[in-house]
Amino acid sequence: MTAVDTETTISRARKAAEPRTTTRKRRPVLVLSGLFLAATCFLMLSPFIWAGMAVTKPTSVAFANPPVFTYTPTLQAFVDLWQTTYFAQYLGNTLIVAVISTVVALVIGLPAAYALSRMPGYISAVLLVLALIFRALPRFSVVLPMYDISRALGIYDTTYALAIALVAINQPFSIWLLRNFFAEIPASLDEAAMIDGCTRISMLRKVMIPLMGPGILTAGIFVFLFAFQEYLTAAILTDTASKTVPVFITTQLGQTLPMLQQAGAAAMLLTLPVIGIAFIAQKYLVAGLASGAVKG
Repeated sequence: MTAVDTETTISRARKAAEPRTTTRKRRPVLVLSGLFLAATCFLMLSPFIWAGMAVTKPTSVAFANPPVFTYTPTLQAFVDLWQTTYFAQYLGNTLIVAVISTVVALVIGLPAAYALSRMPGYISAVLLVLALIFRALPRFSVVLPMYDISRALGIYDTTYALAIALVAINQPFSIWLLRNFFAEIPASLDEAAMIDGCTRISMLRKVMIPLMGPGILTAGIFVFLFAFQEYLTAAILTDTASKTVPVFITTQLGQTLPMLQQAGAAAMLLTLPVIGIAFIAQKYLVAGLASGAVKG
């Protein structure tokens, strides 16, 4: 082996050893970062874990002080929730309101967002700022007039009245989000579609909406979750017939221990679908938000 070959071999060995050395130096940092993230996740999940323990304990020790950590798990709180309350009806009302408000918000928000993205100017800027201001207003300043209007129209304590109110409250957010997605689509596609004979409506339906899959999914999921978990608007615009799960949970608080356990069980059943949706759609949510945040 010549001197040149020896130097080449030594150089390659050094380069191969460098990543290993770097990895060894970074290992303590990675371990500490992992421990910090694990501790942070545990602290964030601790209320949910505590609620899960409380609803699976026997009622006699569910809220004991000091807490009891050794017990035989039971699902009696969930059984009592379904058998002794109208939770199934309240859950149905919650789903109906969430689905209606999501569909209506998308039907209105898609053409509105498309128009605002394709017709920039003073009017579009004013409308977007007004939508943002409306979204930032205190909820009471918006919901109380809705209460008077629903009373006057005779639609108080109905699911569609609550759904319409939630559409009005969440529409600015959906328009802003969808408008950013539309801004990502080149305007040259509009011109090409119009040359082929498409009108604005047919172009939106045949060209734009198929390209807006991640944006529609992202906006729809967020609007659905907002409506699914809404409390204040539902508490003011409903009484008994259209009561939703968040309102039902508050009526159980401060009552007897079995009712308090039922409130915890209802909270768990309200939270689990949200967690499931987040896990299933996280890829689309992250991709959609990243895509929609490029232009604004």
